[in-house]
Amino acid sequence: MSVHRLLLGAVAAFSAAACTPSLNWRELRLSPTSAVALLPCKPDHAERSVPLGGQPTMLAVNGCEAGGATFALMVATLPAGRAPDDVLAGWQQATLAHMRAQGTPVRQPFHPARGLPLAHAQRVQAAGQRADGSAVQAQAVWTARAVDGGRVEVLHAVMYADRAQLAVADAFFEGIKWP
Repeated sequence: MSVHRLLLGAVAAFSAAACTPSLNWRELRLSPTSAVALLPCKPDHAERSVPLGGQPTMLAVNGCEAGGATFALMVATLPAGRAPDDVLAGWQQATLAHMRAQGTPVRQPFHPARGLPLAHAQRVQAAGQRADGSAVQAQAVWTARAVDGGRVEVLHAVMYADRAQLAVADAFFEGIKWP
């Protein structure tokens, strides 16, 4: 199953979940990685093997809906020898293709403390379409962190909404930490 299908299934499950309409920020440990993040609602959780960088990888997804937006956090641990920047680049490309991004996405570096300074560790803003054809605004980040034994933890966080909510996206992404 592709990352796109997992994300679609996760978003559908999160859409059906009962989250409060207000933003109620809470800290979440993103197992099986060491990352922690803030989410504005109680998340649902799913895990599935997906092809990241062309290799089967166990991906953990946490997500929910609040304040008119869908929030998702995805993490995985890559074994030694995998090229994390290539994985992040492919993940970005797949995410933008899935949402049928229009125009040129706005990109800027995203390097939380202890994150690797990779070229594709970025924050991306893009406009596109949902599966039903309706317009969507996405704010997304990708980052990675080296851990013991040459392994690398990778993280992708995304917020989808009808209109850009930059202050909410800022709070969401600032809450991502590598301890």
